[in-house]
Amino acid sequence: MQLNIAMLGPPGAGKGTQASQLGEVRHVPRISTGDILREAAQLETEFGRAVQATMDAGGLVSDEVMIGIVRERLVREDALEGFVLDGFPRTVAQAEALDTILVDRDPLIVLDISVPSDELVRRLAARRVCGECGEIFGDDLGTECGKCGGALVQRSDDREAIVRERLKVYARDSEPLTSYYRGRRTFAEIDGSRTPDVVERSVQEAIDRFQSSPEQDRS
Repeated sequence: MQLNIAMLGPPGAGKGTQASQLGEVRHVPRISTGDILREAAQLETEFGRAVQATMDAGGLVSDEVMIGIVRERLVREDALEGFVLDGFPRTVAQAEALDTILVDRDPLIVLDISVPSDELVRRLAARRVCGECGEIFGDDLGTECGKCGGALVQRSDDREAIVRERLKVYARDSEPLTSYYRGRRTFAEIDGSRTPDVVERSVQEAIDRFQSSPEQDRS
């Protein structure tokens, strides 16, 4: 059985951490569209500069670009038996395109991580990333990456004003996804305000429940 998962949730909800752990435990690739876009933004190309400008303003890259990125990534050999999508879909148009891409695959499991907005602002304002390897660190941090020793920096889109704009954009464009997916038997809302290990346990339990169900929704 394929394990096809989309991890939803606002910026700062912890979906990247959960998606990474889930990919390791379940032996499927974690596909982070945010990572793909940040790599593109570092390139001195017209596309890279446009991506960087959009991210700095707290906006979302167009549906057309995101759908193209994901469609290309999901046909690679390592994703044919499953994947964990982190950061996609973010709009109903992207969700509809994903349904088309997955038409001949096993049902998509959708996990929506929910966290109150004030907590999201606090988390993102405190977050730092390694300037060398990109590892993300939360509240309890020093000045060096524990993974590679690189310097920790604040992402340009984690400044408080940008964070609030990102959350506003998410509320406007992405929350309709909950309505789009809520009626499916393979949809679960996860309380992301708890500790990461408790959230991980809830994620694993939801997946096990869906995989053991004889009546998975293929719509």
